[in-house]
Amino acid sequence: MHTLVLQSDFGLDDGAVSAMYGVAVGVAPSLRITDLTHNIPPYDIWEGSYRLAQVAAYWPEGTVFVSVVDPGVGSDRLSVVARTATGHLVVTPDNGTLTHLHHFVGITELRQIDETVNRRAGSEESYTFHGRDIYAYTGARLAAGVISYEQVGPAVDLSHLVTLPVTEPEITGGSVHGCIDTLDVRYGSLWTSIPRALLTELGIGHGDRVQLRVHHNGSAVHSAQMSYARSFADVEVGESLLYINSLDRAAIAINRGHYARAFSLGTGESWRVSITPVTPS
Repeated sequence: MHTLVLQSDFGLDDGAVSAMYGVAVGVAPSLRITDLTHNIPPYDIWEGSYRLAQVAAYWPEGTVFVSVVDPGVGSDRLSVVARTATGHLVVTPDNGTLTHLHHFVGITELRQIDETVNRRAGSEESYTFHGRDIYAYTGARLAAGVISYEQVGPAVDLSHLVTLPVTEPEITGGSVHGCIDTLDVRYGSLWTSIPRALLTELGIGHGDRVQLRVHHNGSAVHSAQMSYARSFADVEVGESLLYINSLDRAAIAINRGHYARAFSLGTGESWRVSITPVTPS
């Protein structure tokens, strides 16, 4: 029996998440169930995709994730179970939610859920809560070993996997370029797509000053200089810094402040960043 990990944009203000737990426990009362998060912003597929990739590698092989950020519920989008190169299973709508997992670790197999057998009994006329009736039910059956991966449904060619646009970070013109992938939500740090290795390649080391520039939809919206620090303790309270986050990527923060809120910055492919070393005068 494997662990079932749930993610959604449902929040915890009503009974939606509890209903998913109830369905899963109904499949296997001894099933271990935990949450990734249920605070994905409503309909934000990009955020749901990133959070899956942020945590999946830390869970044992065989862990089953259910991710429900599904603005197209009831449409012709597919309900699928993906197998990753790291041996995890993800039960989700095929709407882009698998983008970052595929980009970072690779999706190796994809199967469409056969809803004639992998659906909660009595829910056949319910079209708006697939998270409860199909995904939690199928995920629990997989995690508990009631069904095998092959019993999910027919195989889907990976060329049909729906992914969101992702631009690779790169060094051009003496700067490293990427996007703001997401925020360290509680503290407002900008988590970029730029790996630490590209900062090293550009010759940026701890203690160096850098120039940050942010563009949104092609327009410059923010510019600032700051130090490349090992941790927040290396700068004064209220001072900005460039640091490496827990995913080994460049991040921007204000020590004990909220960078995104301070400068009205957002996330996603439309939010582009560049980092340039500042030559001492």
